[in-house]
Amino acid sequence: MIVNFKAYKKGVGDRAVELALMCEKVAKEYEVNIALAVQPADIARIAEKVRKCCVISQHIDPIEFGAYTGHVHAKSVKEAGAIGTLINHSEKRLKAVEVKECVRIARRFGLISIVCCGNLREVRKYLRFKPDVIAYEPPELIGTGISVSKAKPEVVRKAAELVKDETILICGAGISSRKDVKKALELGTRGVLVASAILLARNRKRVLESFAKEMGKWK
Repeated sequence: MIVNFKAYKKGVGDRAVELALMCEKVAKEYEVNIALAVQPADIARIAEKVRKCCVISQHIDPIEFGAYTGHVHAKSVKEAGAIGTLINHSEKRLKAVEVKECVRIARRFGLISIVCCGNLREVRKYLRFKPDVIAYEPPELIGTGISVSKAKPEVVRKAAELVKDETILICGAGISSRKDVKKALELGTRGVLVASAILLARNRKRVLESFAKEMGKWK
């Protein structure tokens, strides 16, 4: 399970650290893998405090060393403590050539590449770049509470068929209940990418635990 902190009020700065520690407790208790996709500026402080959860960057830019003020360099997030990065999230879209370059640069610096795809055409296209993970997320469902595993089960199943053994497939967009997690795994994914269901929940730990309980059954 990847928990994307985005830039929600409860997912930035000190509150991001609090949530990271909560995720770590749940990961330990239910013996599941939870990765935390956090703001680049929060990577170091979170990576120093959590050991059970992996920390990943929400983004890197397709850049080498040089005059790139304001860009996020792969080496900087790696040395801050991230083990991977999201690439081409629907809220931070890249051109195909940039996605390819980000995957290459991530590989160069030892980062796991998690490429987000909004449709099957993108799944086919970006598989050629050999990312470590494909995250299928139809952008129109993100944050709606309508899960992709329920709204488009046939598409998730098709994505699983396309990926096969080439890489790891996870899915996101609207995942908001334990049933959504179960359905996603039944359709052939290896995990889920979640955000608002946890970050905006009244009881974040309860939601985390419900997702973790379901994932624990599929180990």
